[in-house]
Amino acid sequence: MASAYLHRFFFVALLLSEVCGNRVGDSGKYPLVVSTWPFVEAVRAAWTAVDNGLSAVDAVVEGCSACEELRCDGTVGPGGSPDENGETTIDALVMDGVTMEVGAVAAMKYVKDGIKAARLVMQHTLHTLLVGEPASAFAISMGLPGPTNLSSPESINKWTKWKESLCQPNFRKNVLSVDSCGPYHPKDTANTCAQANPVGTIESSPSQVGLHSHDTIAMAVIDKMGFLAVGTSTNGATFKIPGRVGDGPIAGSSAYADNDVGACGATGDGDVMMRFLPCYQVVESMRQGMEPKLAAENAILRIAQKYPDFVGAVFAVNKEGEHAGACHGWTFQYSVRSVEMDEVEIFTVRPSTVSMFTK
Repeated sequence: MASAYLHRFFFVALLLSEVCGNRVGDSGKYPLVVSTWPFVEAVRAAWTAVDNGLSAVDAVVEGCSACEELRCDGTVGPGGSPDENGETTIDALVMDGVTMEVGAVAAMKYVKDGIKAARLVMQHTLHTLLVGEPASAFAISMGLPGPTNLSSPESINKWTKWKESLCQPNFRKNVLSVDSCGPYHPKDTANTCAQANPVGTIESSPSQVGLHSHDTIAMAVIDKMGFLAVGTSTNGATFKIPGRVGDGPIAGSSAYADNDVGACGATGDGDVMMRFLPCYQVVESMRQGMEPKLAAENAILRIAQKYPDFVGAVFAVNKEGEHAGACHGWTFQYSVRSVEMDEVEIFTVRPSTVSMFTK
């Protein structure tokens, strides 16, 4: 396959650089694992894999799988974030920074192993993204366990209380309903254009996104060969409209990797963030010479200029292993394990301000 050829090409190039005295592995910078949030056990799992010689792609899958099994914050893996119908669905992505191949699944029911399903898409299809029940059927046909009920007593209890609260808050706008929980019908929006904000910012209702209502594990790994990969997994926004797909399985939004430059992972209000492809922006800014801190801040503040109320964060890591984060609307933490560390370390990032942004 083309991906195998590309990996062999990079391996030969690495051997040639070793002959010239520039072997990447001798720098002491690799391997490296970076992840959104204090998902320490997930980072440990990825670190164990990559430190034992597994590839960056395989280490990312191990790390995100650990988070799915642990149901990190209730927002990763099965058993969390019910939609309006009370169902839990999975979004996940994996990207190889060497070949630029991507595998992803979205709105996947009945299969709990999101990141493994994403890797199967990358390994065994020419597609990038599979969605819904056909994604579930594909994953099961390729050997993953299923069909499985992804709900849990906790998610059903959360959904029941939401229904008792007249289905508030929710993600609907400009609608009327027979009762507070629908069915919904469009409201007259004929005057919407005339009322557009001339300043250029978008007025929005208070964000439904919070630390425990919607979150994503986004992880980047640099392996011992200096190869990069990223992965994500999430069960999406709590009480989302059925069929909603957020930024989790979208390359360039939730995560992005290019072996020539570096990588990025994101978390937050995916419906807003995916409109800006912040992780693609981060990597391209680093390609143009920005250090990770400035690249991360630049990407976040581009969004904040248009959506001042949005909540989100990114981490950036360049191919040298330098890392940083930026956030807006909340305090963000990300986790790191490197060869210089005896254990996973957590870095705290304070919110950026729009006034810091320069065009």
